[in-house]
Amino acid sequence: MSYSKRLSLLVFIDSIIVLFSIYLGYYILNPYMNIYTVPMIAISSIALLTSHHVFAFIYRLYQKAWEYASVGELLAIVRSITLSILATAGLQLLLSGDVYARVLLITWLLHLVLIGGSRFSWRVYRDYFSKTKEEKKSALIIGAGSAGTMLVRQLLKSNDTDLQPIGFVDDDVLKQRLQIYGVTVLGKTEDIPQLVEKYNIDHIIIAIPSLSKKEIQKIYQECSKTSAKTKIMPMIEDIVTGKVSVNQFRNVEVEDLLGRDPVELDIQGISKKLTGKTILVTGAGGSIGSEICRQVSRFKPKKLILLGHGENSIYTIDMELRNTYKNLEIIPVIADIQDRYRIFEVMEEHKPDMIYHAAAHKHVPLMEYNPKEAVKNNVIGTKNVAEAADTFGVGTFVLVSSDKAVNPTNVMGSTKRIAEMVIQELNKHSQTRFVAVRFGNVLGSRGSVIPLFKKQIQAGGPVTVTHPDMTRYFMTIPEASRLVIQAGSLAQGGEIFVLDMGEPVKIVDLAKNLIQLSGYSVEEVGLKYSGIRPGEKMYEELLGENEVHSEAVYPKIFVGKTTEFDFSKVTKLTEEYTFYDFTYLRDYVLGLANREDEENVLIEKAN
Repeated sequence: MSYSKRLSLLVFIDSIIVLFSIYLGYYILNPYMNIYTVPMIAISSIALLTSHHVFAFIYRLYQKAWEYASVGELLAIVRSITLSILATAGLQLLLSGDVYARVLLITWLLHLVLIGGSRFSWRVYRDYFSKTKEEKKSALIIGAGSAGTMLVRQLLKSNDTDLQPIGFVDDDVLKQRLQIYGVTVLGKTEDIPQLVEKYNIDHIIIAIPSLSKKEIQKIYQECSKTSAKTKIMPMIEDIVTGKVSVNQFRNVEVEDLLGRDPVELDIQGISKKLTGKTILVTGAGGSIGSEICRQVSRFKPKKLILLGHGENSIYTIDMELRNTYKNLEIIPVIADIQDRYRIFEVMEEHKPDMIYHAAAHKHVPLMEYNPKEAVKNNVIGTKNVAEAADTFGVGTFVLVSSDKAVNPTNVMGSTKRIAEMVIQELNKHSQTRFVAVRFGNVLGSRGSVIPLFKKQIQAGGPVTVTHPDMTRYFMTIPEASRLVIQAGSLAQGGEIFVLDMGEPVKIVDLAKNLIQLSGYSVEEVGLKYSGIRPGEKMYEELLGENEVHSEAVYPKIFVGKTTEFDFSKVTKLTEEYTFYDFTYLRDYVLGLANREDEENVLIEKAN
């Protein structure tokens, strides 16, 4: 119905109701009207009709969408009717010196019932006749707070969703058995499995946007015991800003189940380091490097240099950033960090203020088979970039390292620890501040376990896990990138920064969660144990014994103690590389990784 037709219809209906109500009021009190009351009835009718339409326009009664009417709309009706009655009473007092109070009171009640009823009948029709409940799927809402009630209200009044709220779950004892919009709080989190079975629930919606990761993990553990699909309501800020609607749910992701809240950035401190500066990111096309570029771009640097070996990945992040940050100068550089001359050439040309060194070989089993390549990239490449940074006076150099550098049992971890030693040694006599950042496995990064599990699930299984007791620390790509950026702002020189990653996660639990999040049961897909691969640890560490200060330098960020080591061993390694003595190189790295030679335990016990 067009606006003009809708307005005409409402004005006509209200006019009939107003005139009918006042005449009915007079008739109820005085069925035998005489000639003296007729003029006052006529004047009162005209006054009431006029004042009603005036106040109806003031309170926008003709502009409201009555199919979505609620308490606010009811209050607008009450105000409009009350003021129109008072205006009529004032006119009566002015003309006759008396007010027909009882007549006007009856008229007020009739207005309220008839006008209110005519409006709310639109919502009743929409709620109960436009789409039957049988057509909708049942939903259990977790959280009877402001977000949960907002969601239920939206679900009840919207025909755009196929969900019907059956009940709430809330751990607040004061809310048990209460009804909100006709939906009852049925129980607590621990009751979810029983409620899903009892009420035949199809969907579970977590409607507490402020939940911590630990709380989400606890709730999901109960939800995973059921066959219902679990979703999460969007953040309130996204709803308010219009990015999403209330009923645009997202899936529960593996990241939600880490049991740890992500570290937040010191925006002001980072801005001082990055805004208006020239930033260089190596490995800019990789999972971590590209996310560092995205995060850094928010701080409006003067220039961002994307350095990488693979042209396709550099092209992808270059195009993405150019589309998002129109005023940022972005320079894509195709270069291999093993090419010392090229790296020095790039550094001399752009003279960056900050370097994030994310380029590396990181796949543990592959590097066991290719130790020379691991050393060439992770050690020699790092040495090239670090020495170029020292030569051209870069302010801060941040090395992206790994928890596998602690007591390394594999080639990748050994080369990362040697790379740490290279920059720590440089830091002793350089004006550049050299620091390293260690973190655990990154969810969703290239070569990580999550993409592998997803492919196996899509293929029908089984999902392969190396060992039932194997654990790892996990973090998200944005979280890892934030840690790297935050470390650069905290750098004094020589530190190894580490994130408090909470408790390690069992790989087998991660696999089971991912299977369930994909809509399958573990029995359907299956689990297979393949055995520990070459170079893998059963458990991983972030810092060695006595290597970490007890107090965090920033919430959830710790710094390792600077340890002494015999750098001549590292020098010998890099010199042997220069002379292409790969036999010595391979034996040195593998000996270090497998702890076969006491001399090489230096790297493991770098104190």
